[in-house]
This record gives sequence, structure tokens and C-alpha cells, in this order.
Amino acid sequence: MKTEKTNIRSLSRAEIAEYFEDLGEPKFRAGQVYEWLWQKHAFAFEDMTNLSKELRSKLSKDFSFPSLRTDTIQQSADGTLKTRFKTFDNHFVEGVLIPTDERRTACVSSQIGCSLSCKFCATGYMDRERNLDFDEIYDQVVLINQQAEKTFDKKLSNIVFMGMGEPLLNYRNVLKAIEKISSPEGLGMSPRRVTVSTAGVAKMIRQLGDDKVKFKLALSLHAANDAKRHEIMPINDTNNIRSLIDALNYFYKETGNEITFEYILFQDFNDSLRDADELIKIYRQVPADLVNIIEYNPIANALFAKPDEGVVNTFMKHLEKNKVNARLRRSRGKDIDAACGQLANKNASPSLP
Repeated sequence: MKTEKTNIRSLSRAEIAEYFEDLGEPKFRAGQVYEWLWQKHAFAFEDMTNLSKELRSKLSKDFSFPSLRTDTIQQSADGTLKTRFKTFDNHFVEGVLIPTDERRTACVSSQIGCSLSCKFCATGYMDRERNLDFDEIYDQVVLINQQAEKTFDKKLSNIVFMGMGEPLLNYRNVLKAIEKISSPEGLGMSPRRVTVSTAGVAKMIRQLGDDKVKFKLALSLHAANDAKRHEIMPINDTNNIRSLIDALNYFYKETGNEITFEYILFQDFNDSLRDADELIKIYRQVPADLVNIIEYNPIANALFAKPDEGVVNTFMKHLEKNKVNARLRRSRGKDIDAACGQLANKNASPSLP
């Protein structure tokens, strides 16, 4: 009977050391392999060039090494890079590199597709195929970081879990990926430069507090009363605004970490001064650092529209007058469907050199 091989990246350094000890190999082999897996970013056993061919062949026989591969890359007129990655089992998932003068931000995915069916999000119209494993999430960050170094001669400065899928419905893998990203044995990035965005899973927001995570949290609010939020975000049926306010306050009490609200403006839906007042009321109940007001990016399946610039300005000024720390976030990569809410594996263009 054929048994499935163990993914070598699921092993700890101690377990790899035990494996080499059983082979009669010197102890330093474990350090070499572990370094290739997490610091030197090998994507196959053949890449581990300081091991003998015989040893690489033995590793290949005993373990699997599933890794993410770059399938296609598109570059926006504004410099944004969208990559479609291919998984070992032939699924696709997208990640985005967003460059600005001050930052190079990786927007990464946590699931292949999504189960939440948010009405304004292209990913929400896809089926959820499966969760990404922690090493696949890590690979996204590694590959996007390599793009940043190659294209802009600088490393990533920030990571946001705002791509495909709901991160808190892939809780274990997301936290393990961030642990590797922030470990000195991995990418060594500060967790303070990582933001996890959620559509609002109150139970798991509380779990983040219990786990004393170090990263930032963003809540995709998008409507400031339950009736409207239910209309565009079905998750609100089981995670209403009151439960989310309570969960966010618990998260802050346990971690002291920054909280951001995300709010997409939709024409004639949530862009009135009354909507702004409801948003202000929520903002005052949570120790949030910031409200990101996001311009809507059209998708094929939705009938929403972006408000006129005058409406947006009036909305922003009303927030500022009421001492809300609000920022208008202009979307990047719209011309290649790489902007907020547009990821849907539509990329069919050839890879860039």
C-alpha cells in the first residue's frame, strides 16, 4: 500500500536532526537543510547545492517538497505587480506587490477562493477550493519579496493578508506562516509590519487576543449598520456589528495591537452623511487607530458604482470634523484587476521576463 510522503517543511529542526541521526549523517546536515527550507528559499531538493546528489536523492525519496510556483505576472501602469501562483495540486491563487515611494507591500492570499460571498468582491463569487498551507503562504511572501528586490532593489516593508480568502477561517496556517515570516530563521520581518484583514469572525478575533499575537488587525466593515452590512456581507448574519465591536475591544485589551477599519464607499448605498455618522459611532466604541476609506473597484458580477469625487470629499471632511483619523486609500493596479476586491484568477497573459 502506497503511503503519502511527509512534507519536509512540516518538520521541526529537531525532527530533521533526528532523521539525519537515524541515517548516520553528521548533525550539521539538519542545519543545512533547515536553512535551505526557510532562509535560502529552496523550492526543490535539487536546489540544496551543498548536499551531495545522493543525499538529495534520499530526501526526495523520503519526503515531499510541495512549493508554490510563479505562473504569470502582470504589471500595472502604476508599477503594481500581480502574480498568479500555481500550487502543487494545480490550483491558482493570486498575490500582489504594491510599490510606493515609502513602502513595498505584499498583499497575500490565505485561501484558494472564498466561502464568504461578499457581494462586492470578485473572490467572493468563486468557490473555496481549499485553505492554503502555511508553507504556501510563506512561499507567496518569498516570491513577492524576490520581485521587490529585482524590480525596485528593495525588500518588502509590509505584508497585508488582504488577498483571496478569509484569513481567520484558515487560522492555524495563517498564524504559522506569520511565525515563519517573522522568525530570525525565516524572513526576520517584524510582526508589526504584518496586517491581517478579516471580514469579521468574532470568535476568531477573540482567539487572536487569547494567542497574544503581535501583528495588526483590520476589520472589513464596509457598512455601519447591520441591515446594510447583511445585504453585502452574509457573514454579518452570524457576526453582527455588536459582536465584532466586543471582539475587537477584547483583542485590544489582550494585545494592545493596532486596529484599522476598512470601509469601501458605494454610490447611494453607504456614502451619505447619515452613513458617516453611523461609522463615527462605531469608531468611538473601539480603540481603532485608523479608518481606511477605500474607493470601489468595479467587478463583473456586481452592480455597485464608485461615488462622485464631491461625495467622497464631503464624506471624508465629515469624518475629519468629528475627529476620526481617516485616510482615503486610492486603489493601485486597477488596470490589471489587482486592486482591492478584484482578485479572481482571471490573469491569462504570459509571464513577464
